[in-house]
Amino acid sequence: MSAAVRHPRFVAAEPVAKPNIVLIFIDDMGYGDIGPFGNTKVKTPQLDKFAAEGMKFTSSMPRPVCSMSRACLMTGCYNARVSIPGVLFPGSQIGLHSDEVTLAEVV
Repeated sequence: MSAAVRHPRFVAAEPVAKPNIVLIFIDDMGYGDIGPFGNTKVKTPQLDKFAAEGMKFTSSMPRPVCSMSRACLMTGCYNARVSIPGVLFPGSQIGLHSDEVTLAEVV
């Protein structure tokens, strides 16, 4: 198993160079709220530059609340698959199951 792969359920055939990724994840933002997606009233020059020089994703499956969208991002699964039905507040009695594999474990 490659030293770069940390989770026992995943085995890499060969070590792979790690990509250089900056992921900006924003809850409750509309499609046209920043410059790279068409907003001309709110100035976002750094985000405009990131989008022009890198990769811009234009299709996703948005979720209506942050807990759901964060669970999707962390696991790569739909929120219902990982049992996150809505907003989780401090003291919530539910959360991601300890057996779930997250992005942080496989990158």
